Amino acid sequence: MFTGLIEDTGRVASFLRRSEAGILVVETSLPTPEIAIGDSVAVNGACLTVTARGRSTLTFDVSPESISRTTIGTLSSGSQVNLERALKLGDRLGGHIVSGHVDCGGRLIRSENRSGNYQLQFSLPTEHVRYLVEKGSVTIDGISLTVNTVSHDSFSVNIIPHTYANTTLGQLSTGDQVNIETDIVGKYVERLTAPWKPTGGLSMKTLAENGFI
Repeated sequence: MFTGLIEDTGRVASFLRRSEAGILVVETSLPTPEIAIGDSVAVNGACLTVTARGRSTLTFDVSPESISRTTIGTLSSGSQVNLERALKLGDRLGGHIVSGHVDCGGRLIRSENRSGNYQLQFSLPTEHVRYLVEKGSVTIDGISLTVNTVSHDSFSVNIIPHTYANTTLGQLSTGDQVNIETDIVGKYVERLTAPWKPTGGLSMKTLAENGFI
């Protein structure tokens, strides 16, 4: 689990494709001696496992699933990436609960500077819009953000100057693709309430009949 608070913007040293999979090496200012082989690190919001480490580098095996579902496969030497180590029990949860499992890709369709803050609007597949709510949480390239507005095929967020300067968001151009993870709570609620959908959905009566109240 992660919080969506970026610890470092690393730089891709190399990305070697091996058919549908790949090996990613990232240069980072994170304290690599404190990171064990097998630890999880979110790279642009995608949870990857550390398979090797150097004095200032981390190496990850990238599965075909990660390449097909995220922007990891588009990275090249010199690309900057957002990095966050997994949450430790007892840490402050400054963002929101982030799994590091990317739901879909989105694209930047508008960027507007408003008094030093930036309002960014992203498109995304319509089947994922139902998991976004105004003032709810969303993860973009590993960054925990608050949803400002939601339409049938897009949503907007506000980026404060600190976040804009210290993540990869400040490098985005219109049309660039990003990794999106919606709030995990909404997905579980939908899954758990699905059995009642054919009968009209949940009600106080069905909750009582099934022992919830």
